[in-house]
Amino acid sequence: MSLTASVTDTGYRGAANPAPTLVNAWNEWDPLEEVVVGRADGACFDPAEPGCRPQIRGPRQPGATFPAGTKPTEVTDRANEELDNLVAVLESLGVTVRRPDVLDFSRSLRTPTFEVPTQYCSVCPRDVVITLGNQILEATMSRRARFFEYLPYRKLIREYWNRDPRVSWTAAPKPSMADDMYREEFWEYTLDERFARMHDFEFCVGQEEPVFDAADITRMGRDLFVQESMTTNRPGIAWLRRELEPRGFRVHAVHFPLDFFPSHLDCTFVPLRPGLVLTNPDRPIRDDEAAFFVDNGWEFLDAPEASCSNDEMPKYCQSSRWLSMNLLSVTPDTVICERSEVDLHRMLRGRGFEVITVPFRNVYEFGGSLHCATWDVRRTGGPEDYFTIADHMIAADH
Repeated sequence: MSLTASVTDTGYRGAANPAPTLVNAWNEWDPLEEVVVGRADGACFDPAEPGCRPQIRGPRQPGATFPAGTKPTEVTDRANEELDNLVAVLESLGVTVRRPDVLDFSRSLRTPTFEVPTQYCSVCPRDVVITLGNQILEATMSRRARFFEYLPYRKLIREYWNRDPRVSWTAAPKPSMADDMYREEFWEYTLDERFARMHDFEFCVGQEEPVFDAADITRMGRDLFVQESMTTNRPGIAWLRRELEPRGFRVHAVHFPLDFFPSHLDCTFVPLRPGLVLTNPDRPIRDDEAAFFVDNGWEFLDAPEASCSNDEMPKYCQSSRWLSMNLLSVTPDTVICERSEVDLHRMLRGRGFEVITVPFRNVYEFGGSLHCATWDVRRTGGPEDYFTIADHMIAADH
């Protein structure tokens, strides 16, 4: 069912005026027309801060400490080679590809409420900005090192906004990121303590200021699903509701109790096409929220085991092995996956998908894979309603 009568300020008006806006995306799977692919230039190692305690992967070496400052040139070169290859693949499929500006992330930050010795990188635009219909929404972000990470995308955003008066541009309010915004005791919990607290959904960010990363949001037409996590809190979800529900969206919180370090939804719950979600077998969705999808005819498809263990991931990568799930949909039947995830390729092909594979393991160290490294600016299609039985989920959320 089309929502052209109920979603406001979209630029999508059906057959009477079918011309799309420059910015148009309602879900994760409609045919991709324009996308921004990140770049590794100038990237730094994750600095330790209240929202992030970076750890070295694999066997612990006595006296080893997590590195600081700019990443070595050979590391960024390998990542850029894979990012550039992704650009070439997308362009061969007829997709317009844009790139962010280069920023010197080695600059320290000092604000009235915090200091941080370096910033991070611009490999993962998905974390920072999201397209919702014809709206570009910049996230608050949750970590100090990522406070100004919107800057590499601002020239592109201004271009879209200036070229098409139907494009809406919203920047969420920046949080203070002061010490009292965080719950640093979170990092000291044992696994047993985390298990005991798994239904509290209290992580390293407190509940006073609205906080969210864009990658904690996934889009399924009129319905947006937002993970409560280390990078998105309840006030952040409330802010999204107040901002987006007057525009005709329905915003739902989702929870994954067995994920003790939840951060970004696209390694946990990945919609592939209408009626089908790729799910993480280690992180099942809460039972009552799963029922909402089942009642609406959706199927969950558990991802196979990743091709490597957590300890076999790149030494300084802060993401889990479930980056294997972090694929990019080009159409409802075509996906791009990391080359080494052969079990995932086989499973998806068995479900009728065309699977395009690319090497991307060198990008993992920068915090993401194919979905993280892209911001889909424009997809064909409009605001469909994929959830006609919605009452109990909405009531539970509010």
